[in-house]
Order: sequence, then structure tokens, then C-alpha cells
Amino acid sequence: MAVRVVVGAQWGDEGKGKITDILAESAGAVVRYQGGSNAGHTVVVNGEAFKLHLIPSGILHEDAFSIMGDGTVIDPQGLKDEIDGLKARGLSCKHLYVSGCAHVIMPYHRLLDGLQEDARGKDSIGTTRRGIGPAYTDKTARMPLPVRMWDLLCKDTLRERIENQLAQKNTIIQQLYGHAPLDVDETLDEIWPAAEALHPYIRDTRQLLLGRVDAGDDIVLEGAQGTFLDLDCGTFPFVTSSHPIAGGACLGTGIGPTMIDDVYIVAKAYTTRVGAGPFPTEDTGEQGDLIRERGHEYGTTTGRPRRCGWPDFVVIKTSARINGATGIALTLLDVLDAFEEIPVCVAYEIGGERFDTLPSQADLLSEATPIYETLEGWSEDITGCTTYEALPAAAKAYVEAVENSTGVPVKFISVGPGRNQTIKR
Repeated sequence: MAVRVVVGAQWGDEGKGKITDILAESAGAVVRYQGGSNAGHTVVVNGEAFKLHLIPSGILHEDAFSIMGDGTVIDPQGLKDEIDGLKARGLSCKHLYVSGCAHVIMPYHRLLDGLQEDARGKDSIGTTRRGIGPAYTDKTARMPLPVRMWDLLCKDTLRERIENQLAQKNTIIQQLYGHAPLDVDETLDEIWPAAEALHPYIRDTRQLLLGRVDAGDDIVLEGAQGTFLDLDCGTFPFVTSSHPIAGGACLGTGIGPTMIDDVYIVAKAYTTRVGAGPFPTEDTGEQGDLIRERGHEYGTTTGRPRRCGWPDFVVIKTSARINGATGIALTLLDVLDAFEEIPVCVAYEIGGERFDTLPSQADLLSEATPIYETLEGWSEDITGCTTYEALPAAAKAYVEAVENSTGVPVKFISVGPGRNQTIKR
């Protein structure tokens, strides 16, 4: 039995879904431990792409339990639509379970998310406007009682929660933002059909998961977003509202830290970021555009073009330390096939001082000048390579440079979108 955590090493969109899918082949349970429908994973199986937003990547393995843990926030209509879409493609979702303790994204959360972003103007932090932040805010505030998945099991309880919430929220919506108030009955009618459809999936997932641990199953704990979007460890305030780091896997599932055997951080061979926030190695010119097009760098959930730039070993090294990484999964290495030379950031210069790890103060990071070393490119197609030995010498040198920078072995190398285009070391 092994419990493994899969964590994004950068600012999200690293290809975690593919690595989780590979680990799920032998897993008894795959658990999404935080985040909401602002995340997205794309997994390609036999040439067929599955775009997942809320449901763990383990759903593609019918015998594995797919669990949405306590730390997630659930949009009922979004989850119902995702289940319906998977069933239409022949997946049963028979082992999908949703924590009753997970909080629910309500229509007023989505409205407030948009109103808040609009009010920030040029200081917008780039949320997906899907209500994730306001839902986590209510979870932390606790009063009036927010809606949890347990509350979807009883229409009267759900109505009471909505009524109490709107008594407060409508004051903010009207007086602060000048928007029309929401009606209790209309809000209930909007959410109830999806809520009712989710009744069979709501469980005490904490006990369910601990039972799988006791049975000796392999467990995969899957994070959304990435290390530097973590609420505490990320580039605040340009972060998400939860804890994508490995420690968040314990918070969002009920698994104790001493139960975890491995932490795999997933890093792109280059770097991307969505939305606002500091990004030292961003390339806004032709080469950045080439990376975007070769990597198909557009959001799975939002379709937004991602900001693209060169490899940043400072980010990966810092992520390895924060997460206690035991292995690295290096993804999209094939995107770098097109470059004769690859600039690699090995440190930052900030105010005349050298930084070898990421400063925790986002204002400092926004002033960082990358210190680059240049690695030789390989300028050949590696998408057909199935072993490490088959990679060009320069590609292997790049992998070894990642290992030397972090002190952590690269265990997986993705050279294409397909499930079988992953080299295991």
C-alpha cells in the first residue's frame, strides 16, 4: 500500500491529470482534495480527450473509487453536467463519491465573484468568476451557516440556508454593488434539480477513504492548481482560495501526514501562468507565442490563453522544498523540440541581491530579473520516445539539470498528450 500526493509545482496547468491517471492504474482510490470548477485536467486515452473540471482523473478507471474530499467546493450544476457527460461517453461513475462536508458554490457566490472582480478594475486578481473565492470565504466565516453537500439532501434545510445567506448577501449585492437582489425561491428552484440528482453520490468520504487505507489499497491524492497559487505559500494576492500544496492533501481528505509515502510534484518543461501576478521568466514575444501554440496553452475550464515563458528552476526548486517532493513528473518536454537553445532561469537578481529560491513577498518577485544559463536544445521530435535512453543527449541533459537543481529525481517524463507517451523511470 502506498499513499501518493500529486501536486502542481508551478502556477497550475502542469499536466497533473495525466500523471494522476497513470498512477490510478493500480490505485484503489483517487481523491481530489481541494479547489473547485476553476481547475481543469485534460487526459488523452487512446486518442480520445477527456476534459475534467471537478471530478478526479481516477474516474477513467472504473474500479477505482473517485472521491471529492472535504476540502473541495462543489458547483452542483457543474458536477451534474460533468457526470452526465462522462456517462454519455460510456463511463458509469459507479464509484464516484462526494464528501457531504464539501461546501457548495451557490448562485450568489458566482454573482459576487463577478461583481468583486469588476469593482477591482485594474487591480483585478484574475479569478475565473466561478464563485470559488466567495464560497471559501463563507466556509471560513461560518455564519450565517453556509451550504454544505449534506444540506442538499433536504429541500427544507437547503431553503433555510439560502434564506439566511441572502438576508446578508442581498445587502452587499444591493448597497455595495448596486445590483438587483436575489430571490430565495428562485435561487432554490435554480439549484434543487441538480442537488437532487447528486443525492446518490454524497457520502462520509473521510471514513470511506480511511477504510481503503486500512484495506491496504494504493491511494492517489490529487491537487488542483499549483504550489504558487496556494493561499499561504503562493504569490499572494494572486492566488487561489485553498491549499494546493502537499500539506493541503491532509487538510482536504482526513489522511494524516504520516500516512503519505510519496509526493510527486508535476512541472512543465517550461513555465506558464494564468491571470495576473508576477512571472519572472515570461516571454511576451514570438518565442512565448510559439511555446503557447506548441503546448496548446489555453485553459481547460476557461479557454483563456496562458502566459508563457522559459523554464524557471527557482520555482521548481522552491516547490520541491515546500512540498517535500520525493519525485518530479516533467511534462510537455516535447514542446521544447523546436528550440536550438533553451534559456533556463537558475536564480533571480532583486535589488542587487541574488535569490536562489522564490521570495515569499510577491512585490519582490515582481521586481526580479531572471539570471539565465543556456542549455543546448535537441531540435528533433521526441514524441515517439518510449524510454529514457531513446531521448536525445541534450534532452537527457535537460532532465539531469532539473534533478541537479532540485536534488529530486525525475520519475516521469511526458513527451506527448497520450497516456502511453510517458516515460517512467
